[in-house]
Formats: sequence, structure tokens, C-alpha cells
Amino acid sequence: MALGLAALRVLLGGFFALTGAAKLSEISAPASEQMKALFVQFAEVFPLKMFGYQPDPMRYQGAVGFLQLLAGLLLVLGPSMLQEVSNLLLTLLMMGAIFTLASLKESPNTYIPAVLCLGLLLLLDICQLGQTEEVVRPTREKTLPSALRESRES
Repeated sequence: MALGLAALRVLLGGFFALTGAAKLSEISAPASEQMKALFVQFAEVFPLKMFGYQPDPMRYQGAVGFLQLLAGLLLVLGPSMLQEVSNLLLTLLMMGAIFTLASLKESPNTYIPAVLCLGLLLLLDICQLGQTEEVVRPTREKTLPSALRESRES
């Protein structure tokens, strides 16, 4: 079970690190232009827009790419605590992606990668919670020194 979780963590972390790096770099002209056009649409339906904040599409793309890259690397290479934090961050990013796609009224086929990643992140989180064992320390009764105990009993 632990080996399967480690493999899932490495696969998810690697996937997110690569997708984040792709958002940060200019892979090829057509792919970069298509990604820029998508983030222009994504910025239009940004969840905080109802509060008056609408991000610049290029900064939005850079921020999402950086968060995916960092969280993906931490999911693979980080200590346990940072793996949990990165899992939470990636879960929130995937929920935002699903919200964005729903707001744009995209076809259900476009939801599949985000829903699959969200499901795998939640599975990883649930399984990690099941593996963590609480350390239970035996309780010691506090004993009084014998002189105090005798004076109490009298």
C-alpha cells in the first residue's frame, strides 16, 4: 500500500510540475498562443471577480504555473508536512479549474482531466490520513513521595 501511494504521489507531482513548467515557458508558438487565449477566458470568469478583482491573464497564467510547479515538486520531494500542504494547494487549484470550466459552460469532456486529478489528489489525501498513526503514550500516574503520601492518609 505504501509503495502504491508513493508511486501515485510521484506521478501526480511529476504531472503537476510538468504542466506548471509548460505554463511558465514558451514551448512552441501555437501552444503558447492557445494557452494565452485560454487564460484570457479564464480571467473573465475568475472566482474573485464578483468581489471586484480580475487578474491580468498573463500574470494569472504565471501564478498558476508557478503554484503547480512548486506544489508538484513538493509533492514528490518534500517532507511529509509539505506534501500535505502541496496536496491541499493542488486540490484547491483543481477545484478552481472545475469552477472555471463550469463557468465557461465547456463540454463535459474538458472536465475529465481536472476531475480525475482532483479525485486522485483526494484519494492520496485520504490514504495518507489512514496511514498516519497517532502516537499514544502510556499515562503515568503521578505518585507522591512516600512522606507526603503517609501524611495525606493520616
